[in-house]
Amino acid sequence: MCRTNPVLLGRKGVPLSGDVVSWRELLPRLNEGDEILERLRLEFVDEYFGSKLAEAYEWVRVLKEVAERASRTVGAEGVLWTKELKSFLADPRRHLAKKLYIYALDLQRSKLKPEEFEKVALAAARTSLNTNMRSIYQAWVFLVVVETLGRNNRAKIVFPEHGHILLERSGRQRGGTIPPNLVLLLEGRGYLSFFIEAPRPIGWGDNADLAKAWRLYVALRPDMMVYSGKVLNMVEAGRNPPIRRPNVIIECKELPDWYARVREIRGPFARPMSGVEWRNRWLRGLWAGLADVLGVETPEKAYQAVKERRGLRLSEPQIVKLYARIYKPDKLYLVSRAKVPQRIRENLEDKQIVVIDGVGFDPRGLEELANELAKMASYGSSGETIEVDGETATMLARLASALGLESVAQVVKLLARYGMTRLEELRRLAGSSV
Repeated sequence: MCRTNPVLLGRKGVPLSGDVVSWRELLPRLNEGDEILERLRLEFVDEYFGSKLAEAYEWVRVLKEVAERASRTVGAEGVLWTKELKSFLADPRRHLAKKLYIYALDLQRSKLKPEEFEKVALAAARTSLNTNMRSIYQAWVFLVVVETLGRNNRAKIVFPEHGHILLERSGRQRGGTIPPNLVLLLEGRGYLSFFIEAPRPIGWGDNADLAKAWRLYVALRPDMMVYSGKVLNMVEAGRNPPIRRPNVIIECKELPDWYARVREIRGPFARPMSGVEWRNRWLRGLWAGLADVLGVETPEKAYQAVKERRGLRLSEPQIVKLYARIYKPDKLYLVSRAKVPQRIRENLEDKQIVVIDGVGFDPRGLEELANELAKMASYGSSGETIEVDGETATMLARLASALGLESVAQVVKLLARYGMTRLEELRRLAGSSV
């Protein structure tokens, strides 16, 4: 175990002690007050996660730097993080210690024995650390792509209207819609719309069949979906699955051995389906995709295989392939911080999944990905292409957002109609600008 930060501070910044002690040495002093309880939590975190915390602080530094660069490059006001990640970025060590607060109180009140506290506290802190490290790498990949698009293609933020890059989705799925986290306008090319960790649960009113199906799809949530054009709502109730087909999916892997991990997909997969549900075409489509990933012939055999296993456990490569099978993107990119073994790479590439590995935290490793995304940017309509300078394109895009319109094409059409009613005024303006 690695120890860090030997001098711990009390609530008012007064050092409690200059000596590093084990959290167990503080057990007899638990009734001395809140500062001892806080110190116990911090000592526990240091004792079990010291070396990982050193890495976490470095990751935090790198993420904050790219967030600042990306915001500046695309003209954003900044980045809005999830509540969880924001707390972790502020201070990883104290964030983990906060996760132990209730357990420490139970320890103080003798509701937990020291060995019980150790077990539950270790699990809680480890889960929080792993979750946030994953979130950091995913956010880093996203923001590097945004920065690169801004630098190479003069991309500017046009959505959200408040001008912040969204890394959180809290309260943004209302009325059966799922809006994007970010829409960029690339000069001379068009829009790209980014959705992070979507789809998320939404309300479907009285549409019970769709509500049942939706519970399945939210269990299959890729890291990023990217759309060509300005897409302000990814939900399409008439499709199977009930979301608009993405042009690109990007999945990020921060662990060196991610491919050896197995994940249990809980929820509707693990329970029996009624006859009505089985006939539902939404569910049939999902089980057909699962059949392909499991290597069985029919949806019925996939369902039987899951029943026999009493649940659904898939390896991470299988889950990535399931994303491709269910959502049918034009391309699926897997970005791995570490090198991926050749056999895993070939297995994924057999399913047309593009593997970008050994990226680490080097932005150059994502240059080609950003370039490929730039190629698919569009204005979202088939019509005559009108070339305008970057400043005018940005003004048109912002006007579209302010008016609640889907595309620049709609703005141009609206302005043209308005102009036809103000010809004399426009002639005067045109003459004065010559």
